[in-house]
Amino acid sequence: MVTAVTNLGRSGLFDWVFQRVSAIVLAAYTIFIVAFIASHPQLDYATWRNLFDQQWMRIFSFLALISVAGHGWIGLWAVLTDYVTDRMMGKKALTLRILALSAYALVTLSYLVWGLEILWGF
Repeated sequence: MVTAVTNLGRSGLFDWVFQRVSAIVLAAYTIFIVAFIASHPQLDYATWRNLFDQQWMRIFSFLALISVAGHGWIGLWAVLTDYVTDRMMGKKALTLRILALSAYALVTLSYLVWGLEILWGF
């Protein structure tokens, strides 16, 4: 049985919806960036900077960062609960899941803060 400790008490429906919405945000962001680069064959720093100086692009980029973080969290949780099981590893399984998710949370939080700093110069 998977405990609420590792999934923070979310429902499966929330996870499913968030995975789909975050996948759409990431797909849209990827398509936009690829199209922007393709439409600017002489892309230089000034053009790139002008794009990211726009508020809507900063918000879009931050939504993409949040989508990566949440999508990765739910994916890692699903993989760990499917393959690192109590039956296979005994009490070590819960400890391993908590350690892996804690490490992911720490790294992801630092990337989100770094992303905020880059996008808005905090």
